Amino acid sequence: MSKVDIGIDLGTANTIIYQKSKGVILDEPSVVAVNAEGKVISVGKGAKEMLGRTPSGVKAINPIR
Repeated sequence: MSKVDIGIDLGTANTIIYQKSKGVILDEPSVVAVNAEGKVISVGKGAKEMLGRTPSGVKAINPIR
C-alpha cells in the first residue's frame, strides 16, 4: 500500500485538492445543485452555472459559509 499526501481546502468560493506529487488536482466552485427531495443534481462548475437560473424544484446553493 502506497501513501499519498493530499491537502483539501474547503473554501467558501472554491474547493481545492492538492496532491504532493502532482500539485492541484481539483479546483472547483463550492456550489451544489439539489432537487426538492435533496438529491444532488450537479456540483462545481456545472452547479455554479445554474445559480440564478435553476428550473422549478431545483436549488443551486453555496453549502459552505
